[in-house]
Amino acid sequence: MIKFPKKFNKKLNIGSNTVYVFIDASNVWNAVKSVKKFIEYKNLKNYFRKNFNAGKVEIFYYDAYPKDGTRDYDLDGKHRFFTYLKKGLGFTVRKKELKRISVISENGESIIEKGNMDVEMTIDAIHNMSKYDIAVLFSGDADFLALVSYIRNGGKKVYIYSSKDNISRELKTGGDGYCDLKDIDEFWGKCLKHRAKH
Repeated sequence: MIKFPKKFNKKLNIGSNTVYVFIDASNVWNAVKSVKKFIEYKNLKNYFRKNFNAGKVEIFYYDAYPKDGTRDYDLDGKHRFFTYLKKGLGFTVRKKELKRISVISENGESIIEKGNMDVEMTIDAIHNMSKYDIAVLFSGDADFLALVSYIRNGGKKVYIYSSKDNISRELKTGGDGYCDLKDIDEFWGKCLKHRAKH
């Protein structure tokens, strides 16, 4: 659990903070695979209300999804999950289709997929700065260090949530605090099962 600095604590009234949470799904997925359990997203708002003295919690979720026909399994579950986050839990969901890029090498042609959401996260974090007291980034990418510095220079607190095997040293120490996702029992739910192979 993150402890607020005492001088910050004294200024707080009960439920006085507004917290905006920005979740990079690809970063979180690495923790999910390591813990072998799914994150219980329904628990997140209560966690931040309790641990960050928040009266209001807004959560943004960023993910890229495979193009239809590029997988040998049904993608409907992915889209149902997005709907659950949006309609069931009140998250703001930012999603986009993975870009498929043809790469030619000496071994022939291959396809790589890209679905980076860093720009979308950065725009939302800056656009909403006047609305929150605390920003929480679920990411381990060092590229976000510039964003963290910008938000802190604007008088806001920034906390980083990631996992020790997926966090850059710069980002881990660049905010007001860091927490390892794997250490928060209330985040974790059902066991991760491997998709059956056809």
